[in-house]
Amino acid sequence: MIFANRAEAGRALAGRLAAELGDPADPLVLALPRGGLPVAGPVARRLGGELDIVVARKIGAPGRPEFGLGAIAEDGPPVYDPGNLLWAGATEEGLAGVLAAEREELRRRIHRYRGARPAPAPAGRTVIVVDDGLATGVTAHAALLWVRGRDPARLILAVPVCSPEARDAMAGVADTVVYLNAPDPFYAVGRWYEDFEQLTDADVENFIMC
Repeated sequence: MIFANRAEAGRALAGRLAAELGDPADPLVLALPRGGLPVAGPVARRLGGELDIVVARKIGAPGRPEFGLGAIAEDGPPVYDPGNLLWAGATEEGLAGVLAAEREELRRRIHRYRGARPAPAPAGRTVIVVDDGLATGVTAHAALLWVRGRDPARLILAVPVCSPEARDAMAGVADTVVYLNAPDPFYAVGRWYEDFEQLTDADVENFIMC
């Protein structure tokens, strides 16, 4: 299954969520920007939910920033993937500089995307965390742990496509993982979209203001 773009994937995912969840009362749909927002928009509209964001950053391997060794979300602590650390020959202590840089970028994005608005309040609500796909799942893991620490009634992770390994790992973090495709071999998230254009900060602001 290959999606034309994130909007198409979001509509298909919204249909799957509606079928599985029915009509949840006052759901909070939290997109992982940047790429999760175009997917989350159709989900929020279909379920009649509030759309907001949870901001996270990948902690990449030195020299290979696209390979996630860990991640941070909002004001939460870093979350590391032990297997990826071992594979990359890295340690948490050795990534202190990378972590500091990503923490600074995280603060910049929170300020730009949210401004003076408060962070979302998941307490007592059905919360659906949405991204455009999961490769290692480490960024979603950090976001889910941040939401979990704010006492949601139910925590759902929803993605159009994911690796089987990430799906299985996130099943121990979210109450429910909803997905449309878990191909094996997986390759990369962008492999499963015809249009996987990288979004900008301005794109995020436009989605939030709509």
